[in-house]
This record gives sequence, structure tokens and C-alpha cells, in this order.
Amino acid sequence: MDIGVVFPQTEVGGDPVAVRAFGQAASDLGYTHLAAYDHVLGADLSVHGDIGGPYTIDDPFREPLCMFSYLAGFTKLAFATSILIGPQRQTALLAKQAAEVDLLSGGRFRLGLGVGWNKMEYDALGVPFEQRGAILEEQVAVLRALWTHKRVDIDSRFHKIEAAGLAPLPRQRPIPIWIGAHQPVALRRAGRVADGWFPQFRPGGGLEAALEIIREGATEAGRDMSTFGFEGRVEYGTGDLDKVAKHVGRWRDAGASHLSLITMHANLQGVNGHIGALEAMAQVLG
Repeated sequence: MDIGVVFPQTEVGGDPVAVRAFGQAASDLGYTHLAAYDHVLGADLSVHGDIGGPYTIDDPFREPLCMFSYLAGFTKLAFATSILIGPQRQTALLAKQAAEVDLLSGGRFRLGLGVGWNKMEYDALGVPFEQRGAILEEQVAVLRALWTHKRVDIDSRFHKIEAAGLAPLPRQRPIPIWIGAHQPVALRRAGRVADGWFPQFRPGGGLEAALEIIREGATEAGRDMSTFGFEGRVEYGTGDLDKVAKHVGRWRDAGASHLSLITMHANLQGVNGHIGALEAMAQVLG
């Protein structure tokens, strides 16, 4: 099981020095990968009211693909978006940007996609919120075509590409696409089209039932699940390292291919506090 870390961008993301310090520390400590969440815009709740999610105009978010390209220049880390809100982006441009991250990182990139929850963000980006699921499912096929063929011709519901292609192509052909999902319709979509899954369930807390729904989706599409991966998450929390090790073991026993450790929500002070948590967990986990 590959063990990586989540970049704590809502707590140190506004500091450009923290990006390098945290990434370098994670690499030096032997973590395999760095994951990052995505939001383009945050809402001013004094105007919008409660929009149903945890992030606002005051929460900093680095742009993951730009940040990964920067970190690839001086670390050995692999990278994953967990997740990027795919339907908000032009697919051909996303394919180009992801290919660049893959090339700069030496093929150490997973593109995690999801549909998101923030209608305000979709409206600002000019994308129909109600069609985000259908857009994502079609988007996956278009991305893979652009990453694996010199020339692409596509005329579908949401995409039209005539005799065009990317150059250079990515190192991985195609780049693995993982999906973040927790509703049954999205879990079945992950089974139909994804290479892996970012769960919002825990072992013994709905994970097994969700995996069964994903398997149903894969069976309906005639897909082989033998190489399908999923990535757990464990929080540093109160700093109880025995508890951290116990939860890591549960994910390993559940068959997770990857795991990300989270240092957010632990009242840590600055990037050095987050790095200290990484050091403590690395010692316990070996």
C-alpha cells in the first residue's frame, strides 16, 4: 500500500513558501505521493447564504496541476488530484494540462475527478450544474482518447473535436483516472469508467457496501476489477499515533492500494507544525 500525504492547503495554502517546504519534507520522509483538493472559487456567504459545503471565500486553494508541476521539479513524489472537479473545465485543456504534469513528473500522476457540490462555482465558470454527471462520464472517454491517439475525431453530446490531438502525448497512455464518489449513481459510474476510487467511507463504515456497488457497475460494463485501486484517508487528529497506526492497518486489511495521511483539522501551527506531524507519523509507520 502506497502511503502519501494531503497538502494542507486550507491551512497553509496562502503561503507560497509552504508549498515547497511541505512537498520537500514529504519527499524526504519517504512518502510516495502528494494529493490535493480543488476549488476554483469560494463563495461570500454574506451574499450567497449557506451553499451547503465546508469552504468559503476565506479558504485558500492552490491550483493543483500548477502546484504539482512546480513540485515535480525537485521532489520524487507522485501526485494525485483527490479530486479535481472535471466538468467545470474544458476537456481538451484539462487533457493538455494533465499531460504536462505527467511528463514533468515522469509518469507519476493520477487524475482524480469528481462532480463537486458548489453550484455557484459552476455558474461562474459557465457550466450547467445539473448536467455535471453526464459531462464527467463523457469527459473520461475524451481524455483517454486525447492521451492515447495522435489524432482524435469526436462528435458527442458535450464534445466536438475534429482531426486534432495533443503534442507531446503524456508518458502514461492513458493517465490513470480515479473518481471520487459516494452516492450510488456515482459509485456505479466509477465502476463503469474509472481506474480507481477515492472513498468517503471507512472500513466497517460503509466501505464494503460501496465497493460492491462499484463492482456492480464494472460488471454491467464488462470491466475487469483486478487492477482497480482505492485510496483511504487517515487523519493525524489529536496526534494519537497508536490510533493513526491502527487506522492505517484497517485500510491495509481492507485492500486499499493507496493511503493519504491528513494533517489538517489538528490545530497545527504553520507549515512547520504540519511537517512535524508528517515526521511523527513516518516514524510510527516506518
